[in-house]
Amino acid sequence: MPPEVNRAFDIGGPDVITYEEMMRRYAVVAALPRRLIVRVPMLSPGLSSLWIGLVTPVPRGLARPLAESLRHEVVCHEHDIARYVPDPPGAPIPFDERSHWPSNGSRRRRSPPAGRRPHLPGAPSDPLPTDPDWAGGSLYTDWRQITVDASPEALWRIIEGIGGENGWYSFPLAWAVRGWLDREHGGVGLRRGRRDAARLRVGDSLDFWRVEEIEPGRLLRLRAEMRLPGLAWLEMRAGQDAEGRTCYRQRALFHPHGLLGHAYWWSVSPFHAVVFGGMARNIARAAAREAAREEGGSARSGASGPSHAGAAR
Repeated sequence: MPPEVNRAFDIGGPDVITYEEMMRRYAVVAALPRRLIVRVPMLSPGLSSLWIGLVTPVPRGLARPLAESLRHEVVCHEHDIARYVPDPPGAPIPFDERSHWPSNGSRRRRSPPAGRRPHLPGAPSDPLPTDPDWAGGSLYTDWRQITVDASPEALWRIIEGIGGENGWYSFPLAWAVRGWLDREHGGVGLRRGRRDAARLRVGDSLDFWRVEEIEPGRLLRLRAEMRLPGLAWLEMRAGQDAEGRTCYRQRALFHPHGLLGHAYWWSVSPFHAVVFGGMARNIARAAAREAAREEGGSARSGASGPSHAGAAR
């Protein structure tokens, strides 16, 4: 801008429509059922944001400013910006034309870090398990931590070898039933197994999960590809606590989509102690057995060394 320009500009499209008309026209473009809209005599942004957060995937932290913005008409009264920044070709874009973009497959996706495969597609408002608490939104968490009588390296081998023929270290019947239900509803079930029996990489399918993040020796994060009313992740970490002991940390996270998502989490949460608690304990035991076998093998190798040397002499 020129130095003497210090002002606000109105920038918008060519259409002037109500929020109600906007929702109806988008529903037509996106081939959604006709929207049922109920008029209320007064607007309470606080209550509206709670309702939006409950029945849609939009976090409450985003829903409140969206609801509060309904108080104000957002109509352009001028287009002076064109004096300084010319309109791009084809702009301004009519509402119906712009509404076709997300429904035609150009839905925004998160950009993956360099050298990694893309994350699974999702809406821009979807949370990530790495989001800070102040980011808002419902993100249910089941957290487990247990001390392991093994080295972090032995623990990591168990973590990286999970799934496929090795199973999930807890309540096999529950995992089998969940896989069968997933297949019955058009999901992938447990039939995909693993690409490699011992190694994983970002993007690998792992039964009805996919490897979203891996830090060798430290972190494995899986994202669910089963049929769910929401988004789910399973994190497994190998590390040490403040006293230098090997520690296994496990997080199951679930971001519900609407009322069905909330109901799903609370309906299965009573079984988490069996499934996720058992998983943490059994992974720790498997790592301890792995470490014991390694120590036994080293001891036998050390004991046989002098005998062989004596025979050679």
